[in-house]
Amino acid sequence: MLHRRNVGLLSVLLFASASAFVEELDNSFMKTKAKDEIWLITFYAPWCTMCKHLDPVWHQIGSELKSLGSPVNVGQSDATVNNDLSKEFRVRNYPAILMLKKGVKYNYSGPRTKEGILDFADRIGGPLVRSLYSLQLFQHAMSRHNILIVYVGATSQLKENFTSAAEELIVHTYFFSCSRDALPKNVSLPSLPAVVIFKDGTFVIYNEERDGDLKMWVNRERFPNYSKIDSYTLYAMGESGKLVVLAVVQEKILCEQSLRYKALVERVAADHREAYNRNFYFGFMEGSDYINGLVMSEVTMPTFIMLNLSNDGYFLPPGALETEQHLLDFLDGVLDGSIQCQGGNGVGQRVRRIIYDVKVTLTPIFSQAPLLGCALFGLPLTIIATLCYLCCRVQPTVNDDDDQGIALLAPSLQHRKKIRNKKSD
Repeated sequence: MLHRRNVGLLSVLLFASASAFVEELDNSFMKTKAKDEIWLITFYAPWCTMCKHLDPVWHQIGSELKSLGSPVNVGQSDATVNNDLSKEFRVRNYPAILMLKKGVKYNYSGPRTKEGILDFADRIGGPLVRSLYSLQLFQHAMSRHNILIVYVGATSQLKENFTSAAEELIVHTYFFSCSRDALPKNVSLPSLPAVVIFKDGTFVIYNEERDGDLKMWVNRERFPNYSKIDSYTLYAMGESGKLVVLAVVQEKILCEQSLRYKALVERVAADHREAYNRNFYFGFMEGSDYINGLVMSEVTMPTFIMLNLSNDGYFLPPGALETEQHLLDFLDGVLDGSIQCQGGNGVGQRVRRIIYDVKVTLTPIFSQAPLLGCALFGLPLTIIATLCYLCCRVQPTVNDDDDQGIALLAPSLQHRKKIRNKKSD
């Protein structure tokens, strides 16, 4: 009993110490904060389930940033109480996560995990473009990041464009700069200055004539060619303009066919990189919930699907894809237009999606608690039907009133007719 009491007391003390590093913000925050302060803030609502799940993670983030000596302050605010503050930051969904640095707001759209949010805070809280002064620093950065976007050279117009792109895309990825001496000897650059993206064990050099706008090029190339993909990554990939080829597999225990599908996609992504890199990203997704919502039906796993995230469209293979050539034919069929896009965001598709969302929402209610479902939807329908019936009953019967009026007027008309007849005689 004493041991349990000590454990409970220790838990309370740990939570209290973590809570001390997260400030509760009110409507006066914008007036009281210092200009040079950097803030990581979440807006929550008391009724929001995801906000409750995030709360312990948020306090861990506050404690860890403080222990690391980070300049980032961590705060939270009840959006239902502090309406002025939530309007200032244009909060629409909960939990909303953002950072405030030098008067600029940076919205976080990644996974609500401790690692993801800490990485976001490190990106925004640090320098916009980080300098790599030596080969050792470059290799250290390569070991920490899957993608390395690097400006190489002295001050130039290209560097200004690079900095401008970093200002908008820092919410998604890191930006670095270095001299030619800091790069490995096997990195061959035709000229300087240059912008290079290191990923997938190789590198890509920016060419203005071929690649166009620098920011759009970085946005297209800032993902690995093949990777594990979740719904947050798919949302971010929508801005790249590329199609996404997915092997949809089970979440935990993968069957032999799932492993074969994953290996097939990875092999095509690596062996045919030059042919398909400009048009496709490749990856695998564990679980089919997101795909089910997109195609509005149950997807049998494992399977292949190609997504056009710019318009919520998708492509399905015409047959089974069991070999590398089958998958290549599928890619070529999409590129030459012989395989048509399905779905999309047209008016008809939006109506179908509304119906599907209602169905998905109601099905668990009626399957798990049929009596509750009948009560929730039967009672409002009964009230509406009763009101309609009463309205119909209360309406005046115009025909009956007219008949009564005609009956009252009839004797008077007959009397006048008799008088006219007598006068004529």
